Amino acid sequence: MRGFSLFILLFLVSFLVNAQTITSPDKNLSMKFELAADGVPTYQLTYKKKPVIKPSKMGFEMKNVPSMMNGFTVAKTEQNTVNDTWEPVWGEQKTIRNNYNELLVTLNQKEHKDRHIRIRFRLFNDGLGFRYEFPQQEELKYFIIKEEHTEFNLTGDHKIFWIPGDYDTNEYAYTTSQISQIPGLMEKATIDVHAQHPIKALSVQTPSMMKSADGLYINIHEAALLNYPAMHLNVDPKTFRFSSHLTPDAIGNKGYLQTNAHTPWRTIVVSDKATDILASRLILNLNEPTAYEDVSWIKPVKYIGIWWEYFVAGKSSWAYGKETNVKLTDDHTKLTPNGRHGATTENAKKHIDFAAEHGFDAVLIEGWNVGWEDWFGNWKEEVFDFVTPYPDFNVKELQQYAASKGVRVMMHHETSGAATNYERRLQDAFQFMQDNGYNSVKTGYVGKIIPRGEHHDGQWMVNHYNHVARTAAKYKITINSHEAVRPTGLHRTFPNWLAQESARGTEFEAMGGLAPEHATILPFTRLMGGPMDYTPGIFQTDLSYYHGGEQRVNTTLVKQLAYYVTMYSPLQMAADIPDNYTRFPDAFQFIKDVAVDWDDTWVLEAEPGDFVTIARKAKGKNEWYVGGITDENTRSATIRFDYLPKGKDYIATIYADAKDASWNKNPQKYTVSKVRVNSKSVLKQHLASGGGVAVSVKEGSKQELKDLKKL
Repeated sequence: MRGFSLFILLFLVSFLVNAQTITSPDKNLSMKFELAADGVPTYQLTYKKKPVIKPSKMGFEMKNVPSMMNGFTVAKTEQNTVNDTWEPVWGEQKTIRNNYNELLVTLNQKEHKDRHIRIRFRLFNDGLGFRYEFPQQEELKYFIIKEEHTEFNLTGDHKIFWIPGDYDTNEYAYTTSQISQIPGLMEKATIDVHAQHPIKALSVQTPSMMKSADGLYINIHEAALLNYPAMHLNVDPKTFRFSSHLTPDAIGNKGYLQTNAHTPWRTIVVSDKATDILASRLILNLNEPTAYEDVSWIKPVKYIGIWWEYFVAGKSSWAYGKETNVKLTDDHTKLTPNGRHGATTENAKKHIDFAAEHGFDAVLIEGWNVGWEDWFGNWKEEVFDFVTPYPDFNVKELQQYAASKGVRVMMHHETSGAATNYERRLQDAFQFMQDNGYNSVKTGYVGKIIPRGEHHDGQWMVNHYNHVARTAAKYKITINSHEAVRPTGLHRTFPNWLAQESARGTEFEAMGGLAPEHATILPFTRLMGGPMDYTPGIFQTDLSYYHGGEQRVNTTLVKQLAYYVTMYSPLQMAADIPDNYTRFPDAFQFIKDVAVDWDDTWVLEAEPGDFVTIARKAKGKNEWYVGGITDENTRSATIRFDYLPKGKDYIATIYADAKDASWNKNPQKYTVSKVRVNSKSVLKQHLASGGGVAVSVKEGSKQELKDLKKL
């Protein structure tokens, strides 16, 4: 009997060592870690006692050392609790709460001379983050990852909003389906995109947004992507098991690490409310604070640009010359002018004048520098030097002119995918910017990557993007990257990395159009990782206005206004041609007024693929802005004002779709009205098909308030 009792005791001790459970601070989430048969690490996650992730395996397949898939024993476990707050340099909130319970598990592989690995779990009220850590040790120094084997074993055939797995682009349109339907829809979803490299295995990209049949919203992504390839998700459409799929390099390896090292965080945001998904700050909390000693020079920006006219007006081009076989070393003053070059000194001055008149911070000028004649599609390395202007663009004159108007000129560095060329010239390019008064740059990576064979989402390019951000900070330059790997919250660590594109944005409205539901999906997918330079503000939505045809922007004019609130970014462009804003001065007033930095944010209502309504308070001001958008369906948005200070009335200016407006008929019909509101007010507002609503709330004098009808 005594021997049997001792056996039970040893069994319980072994079980307790090999299985550990932590709960979120609010007790709604529970995560269990344990070693399965053969010493395989597994985890599982529940929310309010509902399974979210069933037992899922973890581990690594290596190329040059024995794999770390099984044979583990638990050497040590540690638990910790953190509950503090921090203030971002800019963002959706002035103060962010960082509250989690942590479990750190140290695992040994005795078969390989006590080689060990750590897995760190952090369970927040809004979800789970975990990463692998490889401590410095005698038995593990340098290693090559063949594949990371992290599973996300889902509980059913969830509804999913997805784009195809691809190593080089995330500029796909979203497909909404059940997980089991992905195989049958993949061919249609994999539309032609420049420089694409679809993954052969059935896979989707992150952030991956899902909704279960029992009403759980689940978002899978990653945080703090540093010195590691981006993660895609292999899909098993029968068992509903997702698994990590890392982007390879030119010879097929997934990653090169040297201990001490760790992976990015794998993130699972979960709630039974869609609004909680958009309110989550889990990914930001998992990123490291900035190490910059001085951040006073980093400012959110509202800008216009010489950009949209290249896509729609038919009168402008990036290139200066008619020739198509041009070398960087050629004398560009001898090119034959094509007569359509957009980035001229004269055109730049017109945009600077417009920006100064209407209170914009900066003007983006694309096509100012030599190299655009044959920049795309040739896999050419020496395309741009980033310092030599075309003959009709006077850098010094424009620097002085912009300064006299209180406007900055925003630099543009398109690399044509030649990251090697950009890195060689980076110091000179940033010094040129500093010498000529530029403090912000839009970078681009259109085309196949050089080094040839590397991918936009691979470890080499991830390190490149981060290197550009770090280097820019030394010159006090802010970055807006296009065609880069999707963001993972690194704007906390590199606050000068203001925004990215990394998804299908407004430019595609001129290239086939975006579905009306597209912008109701992006906040739940692409924007989970960080701000997007979506380039909203298109007022002339029927593009036949310029050159005939049937192309149009698939929104109402008012929905374009709402984007400035729903599509968060500290970098917001009024993307249309300036002349179109002068045609609609009352609607343009909202773009001029709306803030780009915020004290607080309230997600009022949301459903992925259907609608989003968000309210925000401007940083340091008693001003509030609301944006609401819908898909192709008309609906009524419910806008509360209970975040306003109690006991005081304010002026609400409501920009609304007209009753007979829609994205494809009467998209420019809208109304502007003013009412008196307070914290008890509720607005029920009609949204047209493909439409929206925008509201500004400001203080007013007693007389102004008296003259207005109360909502």
